[in-house]
Amino acid sequence: MQTADFDYELPPELIAQSPAHPRDASRLLVYAEGKVSHHTFHELPDLLQPTDVLVINETKVIPARLQTLECKEVFLSRKAAQQDGEGEIWECLVRGGKFFQPGMQFEIGEDLRGEVLEILPSGERLIRFHSADFHSALDKYGFTPLPPYIHQTAQKIPEYQTVYAKKEGSVAAPTAGLHFTPEIFGKLAEKGIAVEKITLHVGVGTFALVKAEEVEKHEMHSEVFELPAEVASRLNQYKKAGRRIIAVGSTSCRVLESCANESGELIPRSSETDIFIYPGYRFRFIDAMLTNFHLPKSTLIMLVAAKIGREKILELYEIAKREKYRFYSFGDAMLLL
Repeated sequence: MQTADFDYELPPELIAQSPAHPRDASRLLVYAEGKVSHHTFHELPDLLQPTDVLVINETKVIPARLQTLECKEVFLSRKAAQQDGEGEIWECLVRGGKFFQPGMQFEIGEDLRGEVLEILPSGERLIRFHSADFHSALDKYGFTPLPPYIHQTAQKIPEYQTVYAKKEGSVAAPTAGLHFTPEIFGKLAEKGIAVEKITLHVGVGTFALVKAEEVEKHEMHSEVFELPAEVASRLNQYKKAGRRIIAVGSTSCRVLESCANESGELIPRSSETDIFIYPGYRFRFIDAMLTNFHLPKSTLIMLVAAKIGREKILELYEIAKREKYRFYSFGDAMLLL
């Protein structure tokens, strides 16, 4: 399967540079039973059945971009598996590679400094951060890690966070969830639609395009996730009762599919996943998806194509372009039923 088969042209003016206000004023393309219809996101509760189940990712984006006193940049990629109690250790991308050599130390601020432990095979640095309160220091010095196609320069972008974000650890937002508001959740509850929460901390790999010419040769990034036992139990019960499971975003989808066994039963886990879903994949658990419009030649568009077919997803993208939908992280959404 060729990576080029997932390419498409997008006029730059359709790349959303800011979110809709309010969040649920974004547009929603619905594909159901072979038909396309156009809505706004605040209509979502009316478009779903009372028996539907939404699964959302309650990860929280951390201010992962840091600048040293020497004006060099450090981007927290993911928390390292090894921790030694002497400070938090992170795998980091850096700008100014010659500066970040093993053994060197640098300051972010008076209450946050870093120490380069080693250079990883990927070129990333393994850095130990010293601070009395690391997360408070991040909030103080860190910048919002916006994708490169968003040109805002503000240090803090509160809209690049879901309203239900709870567990810190992501360096990118689970963007399908950005459209939800407390009012939407209220209407979902009134209708009896269940909402379950899982966690997957989005890594920097979410920005990466597939560079391999053949899809199957792409090396997928790994991300930390948690599917609690009580959530898995309820979801298994919903599934057995014939209720439709709708993954909100690729992150929720990847967690559920990573935890489903051959029989389609969820096994609760706290682990890492590098599951790569592309056409030909047999879904074990989810029935439908709510998602944004993704970059060409990305693992995200491949995942959605696995659900409804490559030709169909590209056809829907052409419709969205014609109808002037807004694309990517701050853009509009699509509901695939």
